[in-house]
Amino acid sequence: MGRWEPNPRGRLAKAAVELFAAQGFDETTGAQIAARAGMHERSFFRLFPDKREVFFHAVEAARREAVAVIAGLPAEVAPVDAVAAALEQRCEIIQQHTDAARIRHDLVSANAELHERDLSKHAELAAGMAEALCERGAPESLAKLLAHTAVTVFRLAFDRWIADPEHQDLPVMFRDGLSELASALASRAPSA
Repeated sequence: MGRWEPNPRGRLAKAAVELFAAQGFDETTGAQIAARAGMHERSFFRLFPDKREVFFHAVEAARREAVAVIAGLPAEVAPVDAVAAALEQRCEIIQQHTDAARIRHDLVSANAELHERDLSKHAELAAGMAEALCERGAPESLAKLLAHTAVTVFRLAFDRWIADPEHQDLPVMFRDGLSELASALASRAPSA
């Protein structure tokens, strides 16, 4: 183990994805992840309670980034546009890391425990965005509705994109999903 290197959480997350892809989630240990990242096992467990959490490091980072985007927008930006901007940024980041996205998707799809944790982490992403909207003055019920709906649109766009990421644009697919939802809601017949 050589000299200190920056971003230990990111290095562990990268090492984990590489090992999970090569040998499977269940077969990979925290000690192996730490060794691959050039760190001691105890450093791994100081930073992450278990290998599931290192696997979901990217979703936790997405939550922090989304909250920062929403908080940094001008006050006149509508809540729906704030949530869209936060998730569009995430789409762009994912699209830059197609291989990691595919590996993560395949592992989540093949492992019920990871799938359940993935749903939970995305619910936390939505909750964080809703809280950021409330801090900007949006009513709580609207903030929750917008954030959770936008995360659902994001997940659906991702599922379509991951089937052929080389020929599709994830941010565009996300925006198209929001537009499709807006059109469906606009064409809804008024209640009597």
